[in-house]
Amino acid sequence: MTLIDKLLTAMTLEEKIGQLNMVAAGYAITGPVLASGTASDIRAGRIGSLLNLWGAEEVAAMQKIAVEDTRLGIPLLIGFDVLHGHRTIFPIPLAETASFDSLLWERTARAAAIEAAADGIAMTFAPMLDITRDPRWGRIAEGPGEDPWAGAQFAKAKVKGFQGAGLPGGLKNPEVVAATAKHLCAYGAAIAGRDYASADVSERLLHEVYLPPFAAAVAAGCAAIMPAFNDIAGIPLTAHIPLLRDWLRKIEGFDGVIVSDYNAVAELISHGIAGNLIEAATLALRAGVDIDMMSGAYSQGLAPAIARGMVSIGALDAAVRRVLILKEWLGLFDDPYRRGSTAAPAPSVSTSRRELAREAGRRSIVLLTNDNILPLTPNLRRIALIGPLADARADMLGPWSLAGHASSAVTIREGLAAALPGTEIVFAPGATISGEDTSGFTAALEMCRDAELIVLSLGEAADMSGEAASRASPGLPGVQNALADTIFEIGKPVVVLISSGRPLMIAPIAGKAHALVATWFLGVEAGNAIADVLTGTYNPTGRLPVTWPRDVGQIPIFFGERPGGRPAHPENHYTSKYLDMPVEPLFPFGHGLSYSRFTLHNPRVNKQDFTVTDEVTVEIDVINEGILAGEETVFLFTRDIVASVARPLLELKGVGKIALAAGKSGTVSIKFSAKALAFPGVDLKPVFEPGEFLIYVGQSADPRQLHSLKARALPG
Repeated sequence: MTLIDKLLTAMTLEEKIGQLNMVAAGYAITGPVLASGTASDIRAGRIGSLLNLWGAEEVAAMQKIAVEDTRLGIPLLIGFDVLHGHRTIFPIPLAETASFDSLLWERTARAAAIEAAADGIAMTFAPMLDITRDPRWGRIAEGPGEDPWAGAQFAKAKVKGFQGAGLPGGLKNPEVVAATAKHLCAYGAAIAGRDYASADVSERLLHEVYLPPFAAAVAAGCAAIMPAFNDIAGIPLTAHIPLLRDWLRKIEGFDGVIVSDYNAVAELISHGIAGNLIEAATLALRAGVDIDMMSGAYSQGLAPAIARGMVSIGALDAAVRRVLILKEWLGLFDDPYRRGSTAAPAPSVSTSRRELAREAGRRSIVLLTNDNILPLTPNLRRIALIGPLADARADMLGPWSLAGHASSAVTIREGLAAALPGTEIVFAPGATISGEDTSGFTAALEMCRDAELIVLSLGEAADMSGEAASRASPGLPGVQNALADTIFEIGKPVVVLISSGRPLMIAPIAGKAHALVATWFLGVEAGNAIADVLTGTYNPTGRLPVTWPRDVGQIPIFFGERPGGRPAHPENHYTSKYLDMPVEPLFPFGHGLSYSRFTLHNPRVNKQDFTVTDEVTVEIDVINEGILAGEETVFLFTRDIVASVARPLLELKGVGKIALAAGKSGTVSIKFSAKALAFPGVDLKPVFEPGEFLIYVGQSADPRQLHSLKARALPG
């Protein structure tokens, strides 16, 4: 008999239910319910997992209670949100996705896992894999953007990084944490961009857009899955049998733990599908939810549900077994204190993590426009740095920096001062981020009078993105637009920096700025990373992982739309377009400039005809016609011209990169499996259909700039 079999045989009903109960006990509160009496409940066997607790000593103290003061000595599972770094805060996931660099994504997750494990944490509630096409939704900041292919690559890299793929010991390694892919699924499709709201998407969109990143996470071996808060067409994900039990467990073969989101099981009552905690607990357990995070529904409702025959003891035992197996995978039965027992990192290690944060930051920055004003020259005499984000230390960290310290962040002001020691940099905030006070305009204008160039640092506060941070009008809050207009009227060159967790509605500013830079929330090295790009120490490489709208009226907006029967045509009134603005976005998916000038030539494909078992290789020549060395990103899209189901105009299938010295040329080669051209057919089962395909390669999803090829899929 295995250890887990012995434990299940010995456990009382209360102890079994306790293993499925996760409560908050620590410093960070991410929901509406607070826990009390934690230590006594652990002693009584009523708690199996904790969240929002970190620090080696603090975790060890709680673990000691579970191991030494309970009847069976079952260790606790300690979970925490490590979204974009733990102690060392990296760029928000949306920003980091702009690097289109899977190795970087894995490296930052690996570094975060090491830090989290050193703080006693065994499980992270990440990666967040919600595909979203609506920047009103604040949690767009936490995920990989709008595209399912990019989301799948992000999922694989983050799971590998958190769980230490290839390291000895697997999940038992003391420097890894279990990854929890969240939120399954379509959370990013919340109606009107309102967090926690219902989503009503088709089965086709589920399988084509929202599920692929989770399938990739499962294939990469993620240990846990978290269902989303929302319902889909009336069925809340916390009780969604077709997705959790059928698709996830049976079709994808996921055998790990399903953990609810904060208070989500009890919220089945608010959804209107349960009348009380007993019914809510029954629905969630039937669907396969193993751990109830902070709702108390399992601890209060499962025992009476079992007594009334509403749910079987077998279903309870299966959930308890999965939780115990995860604890076993993590090595907690062998040594419950293994995480948090490692020595403090050497100064060189801490330095290397800061260097990684700086690298990630500068690779995440997207240069949106540039009228040859950037990079800044070191012989500038005086720069006026204006704006409420220019010296906003805490906001550089972004919305999920629970264990980070604002004091460790480098501001934009500090970064520029360090990068340009021979230049006088004068600073005035001009306004607060969200206030209505314009009295600071005068001082800001005075700062600009004698400046040769103005850097205008605008955006939103860190807490305006992330959870419970939906914005109906995601533009510049407060009087920042008025501040910008005042600065532009001076007539001097203006570089605008946009710090945000989402695309903001800034079309008028984009039309006036001499350069426009999306700096997102970049973490502890934000100021240095931004200065590296502005001064040309680093030639920008970031590319937009989302389509950037002109106006909120274009939302939702994304490149992978279907053609429709009357696609937009400027000369035909009765086509799909607006009367009051173009249908084209302000900036397309994949957009991003460099200080080099790259041109693409001579696209070619190795197989004009291919079958489903073939690998297709597309090549294109790239020339750096600029005067600086740089790196270019090339996107590969496909379109199935005629299919049994209308296919999107563009589907991303690969990304390639090439670094070239000035005046040099090279070839980018991108491979994809012909199987990747399969799609959910009329019956939603994967189908590979023979016929003609268009293959596009280019520097963004702008259809006017794409090079096209034709190829043909053959039967068999």
